[in-house]
Amino acid sequence: MIYRDTIAAISTGMSASGIGIVRISGGKAFEVIDRIYHGKDQLSEAESHTIHYGFIKDGAEMIDQVLVSVMRSPRTFTGEDTVEINCHGGIFVVKKVLEIVLKSGARLAEPGEFTKRAFLNGRMDLSQAEAVIDVINSQNEYALKSSVGQLRGSIKNAVNKIREKIIYHTAFIESALDDPEHISIEGYGEKLDLVLTEVMQELDQLIRSYDSGRIIKEGIQTVILGKPNVGKSSLLNVLSGRERAIVTDIEGTTRDILEEQVRIHGLNLNVIDTAGIRDTSDRIEKIGVDKAKEYADQADLIVYVADASRELDENDIHIAELIYGKRCVILLNKSDLSTVINKDDVKNFLRDIFFNVEKRVNQEQDLQEDDFENVKNGKNTVDKYVDKEDYIYHAVEQIPLIDISVKMEQGIQEFGTVLQKMFLEGAVSSNEEIHITNLRQKEALTSAYASLKRVQESIRDQMPEDFYSIDLMDAYESLGSITGEMIGEDLVNEIFSKFCMGK
Repeated sequence: MIYRDTIAAISTGMSASGIGIVRISGGKAFEVIDRIYHGKDQLSEAESHTIHYGFIKDGAEMIDQVLVSVMRSPRTFTGEDTVEINCHGGIFVVKKVLEIVLKSGARLAEPGEFTKRAFLNGRMDLSQAEAVIDVINSQNEYALKSSVGQLRGSIKNAVNKIREKIIYHTAFIESALDDPEHISIEGYGEKLDLVLTEVMQELDQLIRSYDSGRIIKEGIQTVILGKPNVGKSSLLNVLSGRERAIVTDIEGTTRDILEEQVRIHGLNLNVIDTAGIRDTSDRIEKIGVDKAKEYADQADLIVYVADASRELDENDIHIAELIYGKRCVILLNKSDLSTVINKDDVKNFLRDIFFNVEKRVNQEQDLQEDDFENVKNGKNTVDKYVDKEDYIYHAVEQIPLIDISVKMEQGIQEFGTVLQKMFLEGAVSSNEEIHITNLRQKEALTSAYASLKRVQESIRDQMPEDFYSIDLMDAYESLGSITGEMIGEDLVNEIFSKFCMGK
């Protein structure tokens, strides 16, 4: 038991509701409840995991009619004796019950202190404790599934499995160095190299899951691009379900950046509507255009809205250059009108622009024709595309194009389906799927990967075996910081300070 004092807090939302819960945890939880609870049973004598009907009194004054849950350590959330008072959910009455509890021997819990005690008392590891707040903050089905999977120990199990492999080989090397007469490590480096390759692949998969995990948790940073009057602001209004942006027939109406959180097909999009991309002499509008380009560079997704009733022009060329190499969806708006461009026209247009971008990159980097592979790989393309034309052809084919009419709200469902496939297809099919959603955890995984990389370098440089042990233990400790086995008190306090008061 880490703590001996008894804490209490309101564990339900501070708003009028049917029920409010005041939680008490600690060594004197039953002493506190016995002083204020009046009913058929004395709760300090009650069996664990039972519920009792009675009254909370402040001296002779009855405060509320309640149901009290009794849970004895260690089979509780915190691992300590715990009492939960279920009272009526009025804000005043819940606060009054908490006030009496504090007056009777408990102290007010710090933010996240119940979960902190659960961690320190061994009821959960740190990755599970962090998942608690993620469950609370979940804003969509996918985020909830991912958080519940972590709460059930998906990250803990994966990390512990890797740590077991690392510590096994570390222990073997140390034993061999201590007793070389009986334990030989001749040729062990080659065997260890194979093991590390497998382990590093597992770490790499977890590290790469962070981008998807962040998107699941925080939402997709989405920027809407297009030249003036193509329907960008109207699209934002349709997605948000309200008149968020001013819409007129006057070009350049949107000058500043508009931000809105929308939800489509279970996905959260943090949408930014930008000024129309065009050359302009208006200083204020130009600032808006420059901001649009800046946000596009940082976005998870660019939604390029083109007007199918107008020819593509030099402004579309600028936009095509911005989307090159980015994750993008192209919406051909105004499909309810007489159109002058179609999907094939847009694809051909993009191929020409992308090809010119590649030529410019080659010229700027002073690359020869044979060096295109380096440029190509730098853009995360597929190795099998062996020339510019083939690469650019496939790059364009990978961009979804959707005919829509924002005015008639046609094509929006297809847009949502495309987003699901782009960001979540196969990603969160069950609670067992593992996604790293926490930057602290990603950094620990990256540090462990780097340490194992150094072990491989030592093996290939034929360094002494004790060099292996040093870096293996660094990797082991980095992974231990994810589960909380290797972590300082200051970091623990910082993590749990971000929790709500009653959790």
